[in-house]
Amino acid sequence: MNYTAEAPDVWEPAFADAEGCLLSTDQCVVRGQHYFVKGLIEIPVIGSDEVFSWGVWISLSQENFSRASDLWDRPGREAEKPYFGWLTTELPVYPATTLNLKTRVHTRPVGERPFVELQPTDHPLAIEQRTGISLERVREIASVVRHADDDGSSDG
Repeated sequence: MNYTAEAPDVWEPAFADAEGCLLSTDQCVVRGQHYFVKGLIEIPVIGSDEVFSWGVWISLSQENFSRASDLWDRPGREAEKPYFGWLTTELPVYPATTLNLKTRVHTRPVGERPFVELQPTDHPLAIEQRTGISLERVREIASVVRHADDDGSSDG
């Protein structure tokens, strides 16, 4: 019920040893100029108590990234106001690109990934987040992601 991207789409393997670059399981910096956090786009599964989630990367301003980093291990951080960000993960199951969708990143308690709220647009991903998806849609997503993994073209 969860698929995750290992890095933002702008990350390149050559960055791994480059100055000003960092990739951890939760945060990423590219050339000391671009800042990302990993969060979850959660989608309710209709007719169940389950939630499907996409583990995605969100680009934040340097100021918001620094603030989020300062609060990373601090209890009570969930009281922080949401950060504006841009989705930087291409999800292969949507007909339109998911790159650069506008988001709000909601900090949660220490140890929990941030919740990513998409701007309410007519993009299929945003609609699914608002209205939920069927279990059949979850199976369809799993099939597409598995196929992409077999081709080596996805990080699902």
